[in-house]
Amino acid sequence: MTQSTQIVIGVLAIQGAFREHIQHLVKAIDELGLQEKLEISVFEVRDEETLVRCDALVIPGGESTTMSLVAQRLNLLEPLRQFIASGKPAWGTCAGLIMLSSSLQNKSCDQQLLGGLDIETTRNAFGRQLDSFIADLDYSKFIPGLTAFQTVFIRGPVISKILPPSPGKPKVEVLASLPEERGSQIIAVRQENILGTSFHPELSEDVSFHKWWVQDFVLSKITIT
Repeated sequence: MTQSTQIVIGVLAIQGAFREHIQHLVKAIDELGLQEKLEISVFEVRDEETLVRCDALVIPGGESTTMSLVAQRLNLLEPLRQFIASGKPAWGTCAGLIMLSSSLQNKSCDQQLLGGLDIETTRNAFGRQLDSFIADLDYSKFIPGLTAFQTVFIRGPVISKILPPSPGKPKVEVLASLPEERGSQIIAVRQENILGTSFHPELSEDVSFHKWWVQDFVLSKITIT
């Protein structure tokens, strides 16, 4: 009998929309039919013991300052930094994007970043909660056929600057920007195995973004036997 390949995807579950990410990942894995060849588990991550078991990690949207403080209290900051530096796939959405940034333009005094993406971000770039919005945007340049994805921005950050790459790393790749009529800000980037998005794909009914991330980031780094 052939032994299936085991893959563990972790979702940082200390604050924010982690449950929605887990639901989307489970649905994406099911729609891709991956359980026939692989044994894929999706775990909530709240401690180092669970984190070290993960092959890939999602850092959800939420409140980046709170997320940073809770991670410090749980002694998770350094383990998270080590995970990101290891080269394993990671994806940060909204607050998660901020956490993965190398620099933050309007950082709170006690806020800590994980790094991983050579970018500068700006928090709450679209204003207050009342200024949140949803737009159907085209991501077909890197996700075939995804021409009108329901894109949810809730007090979202933007990538305000692409920084010079760290030694030994390629330059950050800009995947998507807002349309000109909405300001043309950068909202999705990739650098090696790390993805950052300003918006909340986990709040859309469509799991296409999660399916793409699982296929293009997670499975591409794992040998399937």
